[in-house]
Amino acid sequence: MAFYVASEHAVLGLTRSAALEFIDQGVRVNAVLPGGIDTPMVQRFSALNPDLMDQTAAAHPIGRIARPEEIANAIVWLLSDAASFAVGSPLVIDGGYTTR
Repeated sequence: MAFYVASEHAVLGLTRSAALEFIDQGVRVNAVLPGGIDTPMVQRFSALNPDLMDQTAAAHPIGRIARPEEIANAIVWLLSDAASFAVGSPLVIDGGYTTR
């Protein structure tokens, strides 16, 4: 777990640093921090462990993992002019996972 936490904080630090470095060029840098996502890889692991999907869903307060399009929609917003003031920010899309 320590390696995961360290790498996540590295991503956040890199995001903030790059945001400051490139803002004068009109480039906005942000980070997307998703929770569990229902992907083909997750489906393969679930086939090996039938309880995995239920356990993963239960770990999220919303009671399920994300559909890929939910994460994609948030990224589309982040790339749009509607998010023009978001700079160097983490966008957490995790169904409440990190609120616990």
